Amino acid sequence: MGVGRLERKTGPGNDPAREGRQAMKWVYEFGGGKAEGNAGMKDLLGGKGANLAEMSNLGLPVPPGFTITTQACTHYYANGRQLPEDLPGQVTAALDTVGGLVGRRFGDPSNPLLVSVRSGGRASMPGMMDTVLNLGLNDETAEGLARVAGDARFAYDAYRRFIQMYSNVVLDLDHHVFEEILEIYKEENGFSLDTDLNAEDWRKIVAAYKAKVEAELGEPFPQDVHAQLWGAIGAVFGSWMNQRAIIYRRLHRIPESWGTAVNVQAMVFGNMGASSATGVAFTRDPSTGEKTFYGEFLVNAQGEDVVAGLRTPNAITKAGRERAGESQPSLEEVMPGVYARLVEAKDRLESHYRDMQDIEFTVESGTLYMLQTRTGKRTARAAIRIAVEMAQEGLITQAEAVARVDPLSLDQLLHPTLDPDAERDVIASGLPASPGAASGEVVFEADEAEALKAQGRKVILVRIETSPEDIHGMHAAEGILTARGGMTSHAAVVARGMGRPCVSGAGTLRIDYAQGRFTASGITISKGEIITIDGGTGQVMRGEVPTLQPELSGDFATLMTWADKIRTLRVRANAETPEDARTAREFGAEGIGLCRTEHMFFEASRILAVREMILANTVADRQKALARLLPVQRDDFVQLFQIMAGLPVTIRLLDPPLHEFLPRGEEEVAELAADLGVSPDAVRGRVTELAEFNPMLGHRGCRLGISYPEIYEMQTRAIIEAALIAGEGAAEPVTPEIMIPLIATRAEFDFLKERVDKVAKAVMIEKGRTISYLVGTMIELPRAALRAGEIAQSAEFFSFGTNDLTQTTFGISRDDAGRFLGDYVEKGLLPVDPFVTIDADGVGELVQIATERGRGSRPGIKLGICGEHGGDPESIAFCARTGLDYVSCSPFRVPIARLAAAQSARLED
Repeated sequence: MGVGRLERKTGPGNDPAREGRQAMKWVYEFGGGKAEGNAGMKDLLGGKGANLAEMSNLGLPVPPGFTITTQACTHYYANGRQLPEDLPGQVTAALDTVGGLVGRRFGDPSNPLLVSVRSGGRASMPGMMDTVLNLGLNDETAEGLARVAGDARFAYDAYRRFIQMYSNVVLDLDHHVFEEILEIYKEENGFSLDTDLNAEDWRKIVAAYKAKVEAELGEPFPQDVHAQLWGAIGAVFGSWMNQRAIIYRRLHRIPESWGTAVNVQAMVFGNMGASSATGVAFTRDPSTGEKTFYGEFLVNAQGEDVVAGLRTPNAITKAGRERAGESQPSLEEVMPGVYARLVEAKDRLESHYRDMQDIEFTVESGTLYMLQTRTGKRTARAAIRIAVEMAQEGLITQAEAVARVDPLSLDQLLHPTLDPDAERDVIASGLPASPGAASGEVVFEADEAEALKAQGRKVILVRIETSPEDIHGMHAAEGILTARGGMTSHAAVVARGMGRPCVSGAGTLRIDYAQGRFTASGITISKGEIITIDGGTGQVMRGEVPTLQPELSGDFATLMTWADKIRTLRVRANAETPEDARTAREFGAEGIGLCRTEHMFFEASRILAVREMILANTVADRQKALARLLPVQRDDFVQLFQIMAGLPVTIRLLDPPLHEFLPRGEEEVAELAADLGVSPDAVRGRVTELAEFNPMLGHRGCRLGISYPEIYEMQTRAIIEAALIAGEGAAEPVTPEIMIPLIATRAEFDFLKERVDKVAKAVMIEKGRTISYLVGTMIELPRAALRAGEIAQSAEFFSFGTNDLTQTTFGISRDDAGRFLGDYVEKGLLPVDPFVTIDADGVGELVQIATERGRGSRPGIKLGICGEHGGDPESIAFCARTGLDYVSCSPFRVPIARLAAAQSARLED
């Protein structure tokens, strides 16, 4: 787009509604040892702006600047992408203040002030929005900068960087067109590195860049520095709604309404020669959590060179360099004085913020400047170690440590690692940028990664370096491999945040996008071939390498112990196999909240008896088939009771419609007919007879038990007999909880409970022993929730089946919802997929109604939730607020639920 159009679109606009009102403060200044904001103003100033203000107030060396508030962003979108009319005056005044502090003036050809323009939302979104550096350069100020700095090469290097960045971010020109100009020039002149070019070379590159802009856009590159500034401010606000930012917000559940701030700050230059540098550092290791200063830097470079992965950086500390086996000297070795001041600053920041900090800094001619601090992103393993050790150091409390770890991030710890005894065909090594191991087909494009993921295929995304545009492919991939970039590159930071294994800076890789292949160690790997990456070691291997399940102990166990002391909500698991039950216990489950008995029927050795039962024409024939299932069901339940050792086990009686157990293809029909000694037509006829237009609302759940009571009678007998067997000689009594599904009325429940009680009594008389048991129901229909007070007069417990309750409340098939719910979330019609996080306003209100009415009729009624929401932290918080007794989730999400329940209890306090 042209500059003129951009200025008309994003320039300050009239706001008649503001006339007669007190002027809004849109701009907050910082620098010179003081600031108008502070760290507590993150909502207004964004994370970056609030922390810049805080560092200024702490007296740290922060280049002066100002922050345009998130409220200005909100105004921008509410008023047709027009900026507030009183913003220019405030910006001009702030620019004058900044110029006064640094002794330069914006747009002054003899002594120009240059600024950076950066985004800064409340939540960190690394690389997702736009940045412009070196703003304020034009033909005149470039000459002025050369004179002031005494270095024309530096000035024109900065100018060409600015043209490229501004043209890409503001004028929407692809950065590759500029890189091509530079590469051709270097090749024609025999240059290998950018540092080979002198001042005259950069002047020629600048002229070529400007000519390219005018050729592409029909307008010259803007020379008016104020037009440049407003173009950049508009672009940063505009980037809040770019596709990569939208995807990132959706993945991390960041509200669109938050908006972003814009930070305008005096430039300091890390590319002014050998006494200048730029870097990124963490006060503790973000991968392992070790209490060691960790980071990377580049001499004679600007910050974007580090985070974009354009050059592979060097370690900050001597110990880090030695650990990595690098030969290039560390910052500690080349600039010991600067390093000492940096260590002092990082210690002060971690102590002040009481958390691990991610720091950006620049060294200009030997002087250290702090450009940013924020709470550092970290792996789950690092988060746990940092939280536990900070609590042990007395920096934070145990409760604060529990609150510091994102429950969902624990998923990173619950996935396989490479078998150390397995053979490995290592073809390359890079930096261990994000831990974990993954195997998959090689793909080179983010779109292809996403497409193959949708087909159920596992892929490894291989790139020279990643950019924010690749985020959807990174999310779809099992792991990421890059040829360039360091531990703080875009690929590394984003992969760690997503919990994806990542190997970065694998410099021996030669990637050919056009041919769809890469080479390493003389081996060519083509698209579609399988590779394995180990993000913990940085190794890249040909083929698939076997893995081992994770072991959780040490700091994890400590944190979970602290969490268990805090939480009041119990955590059970959804499990129906001995393996699932054992896994659940290992992860700390306090019982089984949902055993789906139908899952036990699908094994090859059992499905024939189930089908025989379904095809039976008489009650007697059906009972005969069920008698074959009784011992295997009983044995299953015995194992579950024994593994749970006295903990509650809730067993749901058969729920799905019978047609799900029948064959569909002609070959399977013929096979079943032969096994049962009936004609294929008889099988087909029964399949047709049982077919339903909408089976999820059809003949299923308690309706099956009413039509075929012998099914529930067999299952009840199996449960009670198993409980008697498992309880014999056990230290703790076995008290089974028998759950009747899909109840809509008390009459249904009473009809089936009477039969359950009758069978249970008969079994106990036969065995000469008695046990306690409970009979309850799933609340998964709106009518059941509304009539919960009546149902609770008979039911001894409720378990909210929120999968079906969401389905029946919204009138949405959960099996088809994925086709369109994403559109609802993307367009702001729903805040999140209601099958992922409970719809607190609708489905949640039904749960609250059922809770209140159920307890009104039966004060001691046990209440839990067993849908997928039982493993979602936000839904768990809702359950805690509502006063449920427990949540139940898949075994691998039990630690997540335990931690989320503790955090919910802390919030309630």
